[in-house]
Formats: sequence, structure tokens, C-alpha cells
Amino acid sequence: MSLATRIALSALSRPAGHAYGPGPSQRADLHVPRGPGPFPVAVLLHGGYWQARFGKLVCRPLAADLVRRGWAAWNLEYRRLGSGRGGGGGWPATFEDVADGIDALATLGDPRLDLERVALVGHSAGGQLALWAARRTLLPAGAVGSAPAVRPRAVVALAPVTDLARAGVHARALIGGTPDQVPERWRQADPRQAGPIPVPGLLVHPDGDLTVSPARSREYAQAVGGVELVQPAGEVHRDPIDPSSASWHAAADWLDRYR
Repeated sequence: MSLATRIALSALSRPAGHAYGPGPSQRADLHVPRGPGPFPVAVLLHGGYWQARFGKLVCRPLAADLVRRGWAAWNLEYRRLGSGRGGGGGWPATFEDVADGIDALATLGDPRLDLERVALVGHSAGGQLALWAARRTLLPAGAVGSAPAVRPRAVVALAPVTDLARAGVHARALIGGTPDQVPERWRQADPRQAGPIPVPGLLVHPDGDLTVSPARSREYAQAVGGVELVQPAGEVHRDPIDPSSASWHAAADWLDRYR
């Protein structure tokens, strides 16, 4: 079954929707296995170069597979770049939404969720956001996203954007300026500049990715250290969000170490 078909079929499901803010994009869907739990929780952050026309629906097949594996999945939407329903993002809105959306797990009061076993999973631009969120405990007091209420124990970045400088105009729009204009924002948001993450991390970057070069993940892993890197052969940028792919199987099997 193709990924497009999986996504289309997943739209027929009705996960529990939750609002963590007043805006139409400040929402998350909760997918939970049957039974009382408590279950580990995976926070899903979709990609799409932070653009409003892309949304969380693309991560629903991963949510379904995680539920099958015994995980609860928190499929998070956030404000993105552009106008219309999904827009209003950029600095600081996109980062505030990711932080607030993750922390909203602590307000649900759902006994089926084990918030001591939370992992972050982000694809492409969502991989950049996941790596940023994994470092929230290291952010200076008062910074966007500092003092997290929910602390992840692991992070998986799928074909991630790890070098914002190479993401060009989209990254500058996200951060609201160039590295020279707003250097502190870049130091906090750019995975390459931010440095090591304080939790175990995995990068899964297919060697056939023509959208985000796998060289960026190799450079990031070498520069910051402390993360594992898997480069599945013969797969491309969107394969990691296909539950049937070798890329996703590598990610999901690794995640099970931290369940």
C-alpha cells in the first residue's frame, strides 16, 4: 500500500482531538492503544518546511503503527509559515506551539499516559523542531520553550533539517532574520549551532534523500556527538513516515528501547 493511500485511509479514523491554545492550529490528536495503560507516549511533529499547506495528517500512519506497537501517539499541530488557517507561525509562535503542545500532555490528566516515558519524533522540518524541543531543559531562563513541564527521554529525527543556514529562505522566514540579525535565535533554534542534546537521540536519514541531503545529518552527528545515525539504502525523503519502510522500522525498533 502506498504512503498516499495510507494517509488517505487514516483520515477515516477519529482520534481524540485536544486544543492547547485558541488558534485553529493549536491542536493535537491523541491515539491510544486499547487497555488501561499506562503507555509510553510518542510526540509526532510533521514536516513540510514549516509551511502552512502541510499538516499533521501525514503523520497519522505513524500514529497507527505506534499504537500497534503499544505506544500512545500525540500528533501535534502548530502554527506554520504563511497565511490562512495554518499560518501565523515563525518566531516565536511555531516554537511556542511546539513547547506548549508537548507540555499540554501534563494537563490532560489521562492515567493511560506515562509522562515519564515520552519520546519526540519529528520528520524533516519537524525533525529540527524535535531536536530543539529535546534541548528545552538547557535553554536559558525566559527563553522561548524554557522550563518544560514534560521532559522527553529520547528523540528521533527522521530525514531532519539539522543545519538551518542551508535551509535558505524558509529558515530565515522561520527565525525572522539572518544569523547576523538575530544571532541568539539561531543559536537556540539551529540544531547544528545549539550543540549536543541531553537525551539519547537517533537520526534516520535515507541515503537517497534529494530533498534534505543526508550529508547534513552526517555532519551534525559528527559535530555534536552523542547521537546515533542510520542511513537506510535506497529510500528517499518521505519514506521515514511510511510505516512499511526500512527507515521507519529502524526508528520504531530504536524507540522501543525507551518505552
